[in-house]
Amino acid sequence: MPEPPPSTAERPTGTGRRRTGRPAAGRLRVARTWCALRLPRALFVLAFALFVLAIVAVSVGSPSRVAAGPVSEAAVCAALAAAPVAAAGEAVRQRRRRALSRADTSAATAQRVLLRPLPGRIGDLRLRGTYLPARTAPRSGGDLYDAVRGPYGARLLIGDVRAKGVLAVEASAVLLRAFREAAYQEETLTGVARRLEGEARRHIARLPGAETPERFATALLVEIPSGPVARVVHCGHPEPLLIRDGLVRVCPPERPGAPIGMADLVGTGHTVHTLPFRAGDRLVLYTDGFTEARDVAGRFQPFAERVAERAAAPLDDLVEGLRADLVRHTGGEPRDDAALLAVEREPR
Repeated sequence: MPEPPPSTAERPTGTGRRRTGRPAAGRLRVARTWCALRLPRALFVLAFALFVLAIVAVSVGSPSRVAAGPVSEAAVCAALAAAPVAAAGEAVRQRRRRALSRADTSAATAQRVLLRPLPGRIGDLRLRGTYLPARTAPRSGGDLYDAVRGPYGARLLIGDVRAKGVLAVEASAVLLRAFREAAYQEETLTGVARRLEGEARRHIARLPGAETPERFATALLVEIPSGPVARVVHCGHPEPLLIRDGLVRVCPPERPGAPIGMADLVGTGHTVHTLPFRAGDRLVLYTDGFTEARDVAGRFQPFAERVAERAAAPLDDLVEGLRADLVRHTGGEPRDDAALLAVEREPR
């Protein structure tokens, strides 16, 4: 998964997370990709410029000067020699760009397959979710959500893997499989979190050494029993939004927990935070693809304001409207994946 406090109206969903600097391995991969895509194009442009200069030199010189002019001859020779090399480099660049594009598409498609359709209803709960892959960031993938009915009530998961591409899809698959099993088997929500942590550690241990510094996930676990409460375990993830009587309230944790895969390193356990969740209440769970989305001017989307504007809408309209707001704010080119899960306890 790997980058003065605002007012509540502008940034109510702040979590205190900061994007960390890119690890050395990540910087090296980015540099290699840049060279692979940009260097051949630079050579192509240079060869073209030399060719144009040669033509100009030939055009302005007399036939005798051209024949005897070492500068013109050198320019022509340089252009003729560099052009095939640059053309070959440009072809390589185009092939690599197409390969990266195919990898991006494959990762986004695989992520959609992992995110099986949510159950529309669990008991007196109604659920809706949406996932929007990145369009401009290389190697999308990594946001996830799920909901299951178990012996302890409905259990929900939303998470964000610090990785992209195939690595993100693999990590998402590990976490989703672990959640689907633990949600049925574990008596407590902290037990579910421990199961996810154990699976993440085993997955990290199987990765090449250069990949392990980037392998963790933020997550939010929610348990909604038959009573008028919801239990939440925060694992370094943005706080849920509670909608009650048309008003939106941020629900920060009493004790923040470490992201999945980092509990041993940070030395922080998992704590259950209990919220009142009565008939007619809604919870909106989301990833930072919604809260950190920027427009062309670099402005963040006022996500909580958007939720408040649509708080009274039917659940389907709420979710689809928030998705449309994100697409509109980013001009149709979100730079990060975005996932959202909304749950409503039906009014009496």
